[in-house]
Amino acid sequence: MKIIGIGVDIVENDRMRKATKNKDFIKRIFTKNEINLSKLEKNNIGFYAKRFAAKEAFAKSLGTGFRKGLNFKDIEILNDNLGKPYFNINNKLKKILKRLTKINSFNFFLSLSDEKSYSVAFVTIQTK
Repeated sequence: MKIIGIGVDIVENDRMRKATKNKDFIKRIFTKNEINLSKLEKNNIGFYAKRFAAKEAFAKSLGTGFRKGLNFKDIEILNDNLGKPYFNINNKLKKILKRLTKINSFNFFLSLSDEKSYSVAFVTIQTK
């Protein structure tokens, strides 16, 4: 297994609180699944901030940022039954990854954390 890339991002939660007052921002950045899941959260600012950081960290781990056809909504973060976050990889994202790396199989590792003022995400992409 080979590491393709790593990425990290930190978000100031107050900035996300202001940004999420704009419903167009939410619709432009987050998938329908993410928006629906946020409604179940007591702290949806932290929920959005961690996912925003994860999407930024993912784009950084590719080494491209949001270019080459990659958009925020292409990257979806869900949680398993135990609460562990993971990337829900759709067909468009698979094609982008294959085009950029010439590799078909990946493992994605995601860690999210937050405090009162900040949320952070760390991403590693490696070959299978």
